[in-house]
Amino acid sequence: MAHGKIDGVAKILIGLVISPLVGFGVGWLLQKFMMRLFARAKPSINKWFRRSQWVTSAFLAFSHGANDAQKSMGIITLVLVLSGQMTEFKVPFWVILTCASAITLGILSGGWRIVRTVGFGIYKVRPLHALDTQLTAAAVIYGASVLGAPVSTTHVVSSSIMGIGTADRAKSVRWGKAQEILSTWLITIPGAGLVGVICYLISMIFTR
Repeated sequence: MAHGKIDGVAKILIGLVISPLVGFGVGWLLQKFMMRLFARAKPSINKWFRRSQWVTSAFLAFSHGANDAQKSMGIITLVLVLSGQMTEFKVPFWVILTCASAITLGILSGGWRIVRTVGFGIYKVRPLHALDTQLTAAAVIYGASVLGAPVSTTHVVSSSIMGIGTADRAKSVRWGKAQEILSTWLITIPGAGLVGVICYLISMIFTR
C-alpha cells in the first residue's frame, strides 16, 4: 500500500515537472517544421491558419477537460466515499456536469487575463504560432491524460509558447515575463503541498 502511494505521488510530481519541458520541446520542433513547410507560402495562408484553429482549439479544450476536470471529479468523489454517502469510487454524473460547468464558467469569467499574458506577454503570437501552440499543448495534455498524469494546462501552454517563440525568434521572447511565470510555478507547487500538509495535521488534531 505504501509503495502504491509513493508511485502515485511520483507520477504527480513527474507529470507536473516534465510536462512544461515536453511542451517547450514539442513546440520548438513543431514550429521549426511548420516554418519550413510554409516558408514560401503567401500571406493569405493566415486565413487557413485562423480557420484551422477551430479544430485545434476544440482539441485543446477537450484535452483541458480530460485532465483538469478529472482532478476535481476525483476529489469530490473521494469526499463522497469517505463521508459514507457512496459505497464505491464511481464518479456520479452530477459531479461530471458540475466540474465541467465550473471550468467553463471560470474560463469565461477570469480566463481573459491569462489569455492576454500567455498570448502577448511572453511572445507576440500570430496565426501560425497560435495554431502550433494549441496543437502542441493539446497533444501534450492529452498524452498525459492517457498516461494518468495530472498536469497544468496553463503551464503547458506557456512553455509551448516559449518553445515556439524560441524557434521563431529567440530574442523576441520576453524572458523576464517567462521568469516570472517560472517563479510562480516554483512557489505554487511546493506551496500547495505545504498547505495540504498543514490542513492534514490540523484535521488530525481535531479528529483525535
